[in-house]
Amino acid sequence: MIAVPAVDLKGGRCVQLVGGRPDDERVSLPSPAAVARRWWNLGFRHLHVVDLDAALGTGDNRGRIAEVIEAFDADIQVGGGIRDDERADALLAAGPDRIVVGTRAVDDRDWLEALADRHPGRVVVAADVRGDTVLRKGWTEGSGLKVGDFVRSLTPLPLAGILCTDVGREGRLQGIDAAAMSAVIEASDHPVWISGGITTLDDLDTLDRAGAHGAVLGMAIYTGSLRPTDVAERWGGHNALESP
Repeated sequence: MIAVPAVDLKGGRCVQLVGGRPDDERVSLPSPAAVARRWWNLGFRHLHVVDLDAALGTGDNRGRIAEVIEAFDADIQVGGGIRDDERADALLAAGPDRIVVGTRAVDDRDWLEALADRHPGRVVVAADVRGDTVLRKGWTEGSGLKVGDFVRSLTPLPLAGILCTDVGREGRLQGIDAAAMSAVIEASDHPVWISGGITTLDDLDTLDRAGAHGAVLGMAIYTGSLRPTDVAERWGGHNALESP
């Protein structure tokens, strides 16, 4: 399993939200590129970047995304508001390894299939959940889909993986719902990244044993609940500390 720091972008800053609510910022840092470099220097070799403004339809941080990609010379996936071919293709052209698509992937199967066929192995589908229901539109609406059914339906597609975020636990430092996340991992034939509520090394051990491909970390490593060096030593990719 790999541990992947999240760099969430809002208003050009790197933020961490509680429960996915835009009005509840627990962390706000002025330079996302500097944050990315810090994670690199601590030993992480994978990064998860989300444009929250694009996801919510309130802005676009494409320039900041380019700065982060320039600052972090390793494996990067980018998501947030990717709901048409122009944005998908433009973000992939900027240099990340993968893009993460959510709302339109949930709403429009034909579009998702065409996108995955055009970019095989470079598209991750976000299965953001509250309880066992998949959400859409920046976590603001339920889709009516059950996550297990949705994940299983993706099996035939040439995806890079699935990202399941437990939105109700996001940013709350209350631990993971191990049974629910294990069920998502078991339901998927694709690699699964888990996010939301990861607070302790025991949480990471649990996901590792359950077969998660990756764990996306946010509040816990920004606030020190998890020591980033401890995480990077075991799950960061490798221990080299050279600057990019």
